[in-house]
Amino acid sequence: MKPLTATLRLQLHSDFTLDHAAALVPYFARLGISHVYASPILTARAGSRHGYDVVDPTRVNPELGGEAALERLVAALRQHGMGLILDTVSNHMAVGGADNPWWQSLLAWGRRSPYAEFFDIQWHSSDPLLAGQLLLPFLGCDYGVALQNGEIPLTFDAAQGVFEVAHHEHRFPICPLDYGRILGQAEDPRLHTLAQQFGALHEASAPLAEALALHHALARLVAAGASVASALAAFDSRAPAGFKSLHLLLERQTYRLASWRTAADDINWRRFFDINELGGLRVERAAVFEATHAKLFELIERGLVDGLRIDHIDGLADPRRYCRNLRRRVEGLLARRPLSAALEHFPLYVEKILGADEQLHRDWLTDGTTGYEFMNQVSLLQHDPAGEAPLTELWGSLSERPDFAEEVRSARHLVLNASLAGDCESVAQALLQVARDDLMTRDLTLGAIRRALQALVEHYPVYRTYINACGRPAEDEAWFQQALAGARQSLAEADWPLLGQLERWLGGQPWRRMPPGRPRKHLRHACVRFQQLTAPTAAKAVEDTAFYRSGRLLSRNDVGFAAERFSADPAWFHNQAQRRLCDFPDNLLATATHDHKRGEDCRARLAVLSERGPWLASRVEHWRELAAPLREGLHDGEAPSPGDELLLWQTLLGSWPLDLDPHQRNALAAFAGRVRQWLQKALREAKLRSSWAAPNEAYEGACARYVDGLLLDEQNQQLRLSLHQAASQLACPGALNGLVQCLLRMTTPGVPDLYQGTDYWDFSLVDPDNRRPVDYPARRASLDARAPVAELLGHWRDGRVKQALIAQVLDCRQAHPELFRRGAYLPLEVRGRHADKVLAFARLGDGERAVVVVPRLASALLGNAVTPMIPAQNWDDTRLLLPFALSPANCSGLFGGGAVSPSRELTLRTVLTEFPLNVLIDHA
Repeated sequence: MKPLTATLRLQLHSDFTLDHAAALVPYFARLGISHVYASPILTARAGSRHGYDVVDPTRVNPELGGEAALERLVAALRQHGMGLILDTVSNHMAVGGADNPWWQSLLAWGRRSPYAEFFDIQWHSSDPLLAGQLLLPFLGCDYGVALQNGEIPLTFDAAQGVFEVAHHEHRFPICPLDYGRILGQAEDPRLHTLAQQFGALHEASAPLAEALALHHALARLVAAGASVASALAAFDSRAPAGFKSLHLLLERQTYRLASWRTAADDINWRRFFDINELGGLRVERAAVFEATHAKLFELIERGLVDGLRIDHIDGLADPRRYCRNLRRRVEGLLARRPLSAALEHFPLYVEKILGADEQLHRDWLTDGTTGYEFMNQVSLLQHDPAGEAPLTELWGSLSERPDFAEEVRSARHLVLNASLAGDCESVAQALLQVARDDLMTRDLTLGAIRRALQALVEHYPVYRTYINACGRPAEDEAWFQQALAGARQSLAEADWPLLGQLERWLGGQPWRRMPPGRPRKHLRHACVRFQQLTAPTAAKAVEDTAFYRSGRLLSRNDVGFAAERFSADPAWFHNQAQRRLCDFPDNLLATATHDHKRGEDCRARLAVLSERGPWLASRVEHWRELAAPLREGLHDGEAPSPGDELLLWQTLLGSWPLDLDPHQRNALAAFAGRVRQWLQKALREAKLRSSWAAPNEAYEGACARYVDGLLLDEQNQQLRLSLHQAASQLACPGALNGLVQCLLRMTTPGVPDLYQGTDYWDFSLVDPDNRRPVDYPARRASLDARAPVAELLGHWRDGRVKQALIAQVLDCRQAHPELFRRGAYLPLEVRGRHADKVLAFARLGDGERAVVVVPRLASALLGNAVTPMIPAQNWDDTRLLLPFALSPANCSGLFGGGAVSPSRELTLRTVLTEFPLNVLIDHA
């Protein structure tokens, strides 16, 4: 296999299978990709468009073509010396429905099930109604109403011989120990013997095995003509007697059916964030780890998988232990792989959102993250600090919303008291138990603990910390102390002592120093639960709330971004690159993902607004006047609100297709459909005027009509043309930003990761818009044509120039793998009139060097250019100072230029003559 030099992320589903991917391998190889990086391939819920809702981790998803299709894909990859990296979901599985056999076994048998310890359930609830039971919040209405209306009928699966309660797509199995109560109501005497046999299971030594035989016997009897209709009729809850009988039967189960609305407050099992259909797994248990990873380990051993990406690592009880166990198991498999698939090192990546200045823990033994932090670093580099004040003023004056930090705190408070209220309560209860274990703290009340806990979590500056048996790691201490300081500002002074107690309990008092026993177990449990609360709180508050409430500049609102920070200078960017080379040289470098809020080139275009803050403010004032007839007055205010209106305009400016004529109604209608889809999600995620739990149809409808009126109605043509003109003015400098972003991803330390379709321009919006089908025939044709990059620059709007840039630079990376994998990173000094508009660095290897030079904040230098190419003369005396000499005989620019002066200076007007950026390769 080729060295790991570039990955390409593919989203697999029933309309884009493993075989579809295999057919594209030759194209990916020509593009310069070394490894395909695929979304989860284990069996997911039928019709899944992403694969994160796994129902059977023991099989390759048949909807993707199954294991045979995987083998065909790997065979195609091997023909080109390429590898396969798989995304895997260790944190959760899909639950509910009827398609997860582990979950169904749990529901049927409760704690007797072999899978009872697989799911993260708190069986000992403080709620008497949940004592020893699992809350199932899957009903569309209150339990009593559903029971009375016959919406949860008792049914019989004749093929399996199983009694179940049905509700829409859900099937809730009845415990076989209770079948005697059901079959005893049957009129058919042939079923009475079976009723007695099922009843005897209470005394059986192996009830599960014996029950399986009885299920088969029941299925055979029914197939032979026996009828269970009279038994089912006895439990028809639409009649008074049946109502009582079915309720009593359900009360005997190990679960309690409830309305979906109860989940937020009463849930007693861990979910993925607040999604009821995704149940948390306890992979910290050895049996669960092996069962959920068995198929992956088999595929790795067979040489079919060459790397793993771990989804949502912060959901796990102990990410460090998990990663180290995974590394140990994988390393043990490498020696067993076929020689044709031999690997010296197996890359492991974690999906981890790092806070500002947070670093991934090195002792996890991973190769790094999936690259969200790199997206943030490039974004900061491409934002002009001069735009911060005018854009902050514009947003604040129109929206009257608080600053981003306060939006996050407010959103955290909302989440902790709404969708994650039950999770927060379980942590408070766990801490109360810790308090009760100590004579010196037993007087602490649940209310005081709740207040202190919420204040601490509301001010947490990172997703989570990583408390272990030795306490809080030194790397995490600053984050915890920052949260404590913030909490003190929020709490009344009377509650401050509680914060000191939390500081001791949550890692300040290592549990390894405690004697074995219940107090030690309780403290460890509380620490784990606390850390599994802060991560989803951060995700729901920042990514899924504050990013939709705060709109100073939307290019700074994306997954993994520190949105409160507006910009950064080249020195900071260089420092981050050098640190990455030292700590995680194979970290993935992403600028687009399946989870991004807006496409990489959409963000690059919007970043230009940081250079034109006053211009945007004047445009917004003009647009507000033109849009006045489109707004509607509702009882709860204007629709759309000024803030939502500004978010919408930014979205239109950033995503306006380069080929969209404002007079083409059909194309405008298609664009309007995409924007309406984005807008509905944005409004509901913001949770201000609408939400997923309580959609405000009047407000959403008014906003949708606003979009249609703006983009489609003739009487609003002036506004539409003005927006189109503004988007056009941003398009060229935005494209230049996009090319720069693309080159930096491929030349700075790390492994560049391309998201599907981003080999052309990417103006996508949040999912599902960013998962639309990709036009691969067009891409293959343009790559086959191999037109010179400089020539394609004149036709930059069609996206081929970006593809050519990628292909040429990745080809260079494959020709010089060690230079870009491990070569030193050296910032280069820039002098001259426009020195602040340039970023330059060198990569230094053994006998070879590369010099990379790109423009930044260069909108003014472009002037009125019709292509994203800064006229050479505009660079004036701007030049690079090299600490080494380049040999004219051995030095060549990938995109022309490269004249070297005797004083070891490179002038930009000679280096950037044919293309707006360059890479000089020197064979020293």
